Amino acid sequence: MESNHWAIYLGSFIALGFILWTATRRMRYIAAAANVVFAGAMTFLLLSWRYSAGVGWFPPLYMGDRWTIRAFGWQLFALLLLIAAASAAVGLALALYQERGSLFRARTMAQTSLREAEVDLIVEQERTRIARDLHDVLAHSLAVIAAQADGTRYLSTDQPKAVLNALENISTSARSALVDAQRVIEGVRDDGMVTPQPGLNDVALLVERMQGSLAIEQSESGAPVELSAGQQLAVFRIIQECLTNALKHGGRGTTVRLHLDWSGPGLTLHVASGIPAAAEGPDPAAETRVGRGLAGMRERAHLAGGWLTAGPDGEQYRVTVFIPFGAMTAGSAATGEDSRAVPAVPAGRTPAHAQMALEEAGQRG
Repeated sequence: MESNHWAIYLGSFIALGFILWTATRRMRYIAAAANVVFAGAMTFLLLSWRYSAGVGWFPPLYMGDRWTIRAFGWQLFALLLLIAAASAAVGLALALYQERGSLFRARTMAQTSLREAEVDLIVEQERTRIARDLHDVLAHSLAVIAAQADGTRYLSTDQPKAVLNALENISTSARSALVDAQRVIEGVRDDGMVTPQPGLNDVALLVERMQGSLAIEQSESGAPVELSAGQQLAVFRIIQECLTNALKHGGRGTTVRLHLDWSGPGLTLHVASGIPAAAEGPDPAAETRVGRGLAGMRERAHLAGGWLTAGPDGEQYRVTVFIPFGAMTAGSAATGEDSRAVPAVPAGRTPAHAQMALEEAGQRG
């Protein structure tokens, strides 16, 4: 071939290869169609005597463009399309190779993530199973111990003081251990560390945080007594649930009265909130949610050794909680006598209740 500039026409085909390698699907179709048009235009420019006159590829052309294009046009057009197809094949091969590498990397990452998720799931399932089994074992065993001790203490008031004190200590320790065990089980994070649990000191911060949404009136009577960590957690969670329910059912601006009474044999908590005119009662779904609503509050109060009542009271919804504590009564404090000498029956319980609890615990045992 003679010296000429015909190679400049290959730039379009090289661009086609890069487009098929890196561009989108729509741009690939546009580039392929455009290169077919380019190949036809190049055929004319290479064969026409006005421009290239065959550029040395063909015999001397003296009979005009029509005869030349008719004789050699399809050959040159096919050759240009072949060059374009080769460039396109290289571009597609590079694109497929890159896509295959991306798929391999994505598959590897997916497999790694799946293995990590499986490990996390196994660990979480095992932790949940252990926590559930531990809770079931402790709840049954400690509940039986507490019920047996209470029942024996209530039915054996003629026993020596040392025996009654020992039974009371057994019952109190069993309830405290049950609450603390539940606190530990609920407070374990994914990394195995125990999260700090709130207590009575955090109630003021909770009320302050909710003041922007509720009109909370907090009061207190009597001399505060130190409660166990589990009992403090139970009181905090019950107050938190009451404020949350007041906001959820009553809306913003609902008046809530919160009173802590330390004057009795235990802490008595009163929470009263307004009932909306359209409300007919508490949310029935709250009773069925595990660890939520009234069912969760009753369970917390029960595990803390007390009880809880809740329900509408006129135009208010009232929650009353009693959490017993080991303290001296006012009369015994004046005389210097230890109130633990006489076993105190928690509010709401009678010897008949103790007898029933003792018989039920004996049947479970």
